[in-house]
Amino acid sequence: MTSRKHTKLLREGDYVAEVDVELFDEDDLPGWAPYLSLKDAQKLDQVRRALRAGDVADASRLARLYRITPVSAA
Repeated sequence: MTSRKHTKLLREGDYVAEVDVELFDEDDLPGWAPYLSLKDAQKLDQVRRALRAGDVADASRLARLYRITPVSAA
């Protein structure tokens, strides 16, 4: 089994969150790879729930947050 670092992007409302996770690859299970650990999947869910609830402070403890600003074409 091999693992590699990856950054998942989540978008909720006006926010984008960069969440650092670890992806696992297994040579004997090619149909299931790459996959997340349960801990990382729960971290993604926790960030998503916090952003949906408007709790930016909680989400920012687990991820890097950015606010999306619309750009209007003139």
